[in-house]
Amino acid sequence: MKKICALVLTLCLALACLSMAAAEDKTYHVGVLQLVQHVALDAATQGFQDALTEKLGDKIVIDVKNASGESVNCTTIANDFVAANMDLIMANATPALQSAMAATADIPILGTSITDYATALDMDDWTGVTGVNISGTSDLAPLDGQAAMLHELFPDAKTVGLVYCSAEPNSKYQVDEITKFLTELGYECKNYAFADSNDVASVVESACECDVLYIPTDNTAASYTETIANVVEPAGKAVIAGEEGICTGCGVATLTISYYDLGYATGEMAYEVLVNGADVAQMAIQYAPNFTKKYVAARADALELTIPEDYSAIE
Repeated sequence: MKKICALVLTLCLALACLSMAAAEDKTYHVGVLQLVQHVALDAATQGFQDALTEKLGDKIVIDVKNASGESVNCTTIANDFVAANMDLIMANATPALQSAMAATADIPILGTSITDYATALDMDDWTGVTGVNISGTSDLAPLDGQAAMLHELFPDAKTVGLVYCSAEPNSKYQVDEITKFLTELGYECKNYAFADSNDVASVVESACECDVLYIPTDNTAASYTETIANVVEPAGKAVIAGEEGICTGCGVATLTISYYDLGYATGEMAYEVLVNGADVAQMAIQYAPNFTKKYVAARADALELTIPEDYSAIE
């Protein structure tokens, strides 16, 4: 009996060693679905890639696909990743996350650059975890802080034009939330929504009837900042932006996060899922820990705007 027990123990140890060796030799395949190419999303994807590459070296293969802002492309790419049996899918921006969720209930999905997961995934009774095969990071900046920034820079303004894409639910969420704070500060808020890129210029032109404009973290706006700048600059109107990329392209100031750091944190979450077996369904959504006041000096000068000392100039 002792010999049999010893034999069984030896066999179990051998199998355990083989299992460990197989795990060490495993190459992980990750698909990145990015909605569109612009500064913020590009930085998040880069941070994600850098985190996984630093931790896994040549044991990670990352396939980055860009949907060029088209929802149909998001669907195609997500389905391709599922067909390829990826170990994990990273979805960069809300439409990308929604397409990945529709494509698979089994492969772990991590989102990034998502403002509000409850809104994006149409979930009630939000607890901070999804309970399904999805987790990730949020790019939600403190909207009360952004409202306070607008008030700090434009205390005498009466009306604020809120400009966003109606096809992006997280943009609508931000507009609804910041309206509450701006109203408390005494501003009259007016919504100006464009359906897609075709009417960005005309909608922004209408919004210029307001004293100052606000644009949330909106992917369509981020892709067409030059179009927006070509309207607001001749009109002498200031834009307070939800993130640095939009601010650089057409704004004067922002309270922003680092999208690179956000993507990097998502990569660290991916490592926990892939290597340490973390249950993505029970991983809490993570938020950016730091926010920075930034401004564009040339536009501030053109508007004859005095910027407080605690703002950093965008280089």
